[in-house]
Amino acid sequence: MAEADDRRFVTALARGLEVLSCFRSGEKLLGNQEIAARCGLPKSTVSRLTFTLTALGYLHHLPEEGKYRLGTATLALGSAMLSGLDVRRLARPLMAKLSALLQCEVALATRDRHNMVYIEHSPCPQPIVSNLGIGVRLPLATTAIGRAWLAASPAHERQQALDYLRRHAPEQWQAVQPELAHWPTTVGGVRPWICHSFGAWQSDVNAIALAFAPGRGLPLMAISCGGPSRLVSAELLLRRGRPELERLVRRLQQLIQRA
Repeated sequence: MAEADDRRFVTALARGLEVLSCFRSGEKLLGNQEIAARCGLPKSTVSRLTFTLTALGYLHHLPEEGKYRLGTATLALGSAMLSGLDVRRLARPLMAKLSALLQCEVALATRDRHNMVYIEHSPCPQPIVSNLGIGVRLPLATTAIGRAWLAASPAHERQQALDYLRRHAPEQWQAVQPELAHWPTTVGGVRPWICHSFGAWQSDVNAIALAFAPGRGLPLMAISCGGPSRLVSAELLLRRGRPELERLVRRLQQLIQRA
């Protein structure tokens, strides 16, 4: 990455953070070998990093397993970040209303490298088995919520994200290439652009999404609604979901400006 060539860039710190981000939602334990494979680092380097992170409380070592889980220090960081996002509080009732109206899941997310991370989530009112929730990471380029972020992002920010995909997630980079020509060229602001994923990410999932700029120094975000295709049809999302999602985003932006 370009930042790595800057004298101010601290490589050791970046590697430590990469280790912490190896842990995915629903994953409890990882060993040094698994972490090394995900980070693309020598196992000896990873061993030093995990030892340091354990000493600082960001990882917890389980000797009997020979593996690590995230420590309580990471919980404190995550809690502090989430509590500072007023947009979650403002979005929550709007998302719950849309979820009830369409009988689907509604999520609010922002980008973290090659993923979109859920920062708020309204579950589907219908009884379904789902592992989605706050903190879940979904692929940036192969989901509706990720493509909405890419489509709406300013040109330079989108290019940075695509460059990251090309280097670190080539399968995502290849998947998104056919769509690039159809996205708007955005300069100096966000242009609303509804994106959809009908059976693309998972064969039984339908979703649509719309990105927006919250302002107040917050990053570009996206909201999606969808669910299992047997319960949430593409026709429902396009006919009723699209105008309701656009209405939700407009209302949320108004509330953020007044807050």
